[in-house]
Parts: sequence; C-alpha cells; structure tokens
Amino acid sequence: MTAQAWARERRWEQVRARQAAAAKHRAETAAAQAAAGEPAAPTPVVLPALRPVPTAPAPEPEADVVVQELVLEDQTREQVLDWRNRAARDHQIVFDHIDRYGEASAQRLFTRGFVADVQRLSRLGHLNLGYTTWERS
Repeated sequence: MTAQAWARERRWEQVRARQAAAAKHRAETAAAQAAAGEPAAPTPVVLPALRPVPTAPAPEPEADVVVQELVLEDQTREQVLDWRNRAARDHQIVFDHIDRYGEASAQRLFTRGFVADVQRLSRLGHLNLGYTTWERS
C-alpha cells in the first residue's frame, strides 16, 4: 500500500513538473514575441492522443503537414468545459476528435461515459416506428 502511494505521488510530481515546464516555455515564448514586437499567437487547443502501435510500417508524413497535439494538462478548466458543452450540443465534435486524436484522447476530454453514449446513439440512426405522415396517408 505504501509503495503504491509513493508511486502515485511520484507520478503527480512528474505531472506537476511537466506542467511547470510547459508554463515556463509559454511564458518565455510570449516574452520573446513581445520583445520582438510580434503579436502573441493564440494558444492552440490540443490534447494528447494515445494511438496503438501500427503493425505495418506507416507511410511517411508529408513535410508540409503540421499535426498539433491536444494537451489536456495545458487546458484551463473553462476550455475543457467549453469543449464538453459544444460536444453535448453537437456530437460530431466527438467523432471529429476521435478521428484526429484517437478514442483514448476523446475519453479523457469528454469522459468515457459520454463518448460511449454518443457512439451508442449514433448506431441507432433515425427511429422508424412504422408510422406514416398525414401527407402520405
């Protein structure tokens, strides 16, 4: 039990160290841009995607294609809640996120239960109860 607590604390220390390093890097970048007189670039909203190891060799990516990763730890609480609110209104956001970053990333951002519900509802399609509209009768 004690070893598990130590391991958990070590993982949290690593997460806090990564968050501090990311914040320091963002601050340094913003300071450098301000010193150069460049307008500050908006922070991209990205989360990490856990992808399975491909069995076949993957094709080489295009040189001009830039893939950004969604880093959940770098997002504020408001940004995460905004993602979740938009996904609750439009389930296509969840599917787009899964296509781009993977299902594990979507489950971390939107919660596993929400992703499962969206996928289950998408398989239902439109319910056809056998009724006809008045126009066709």
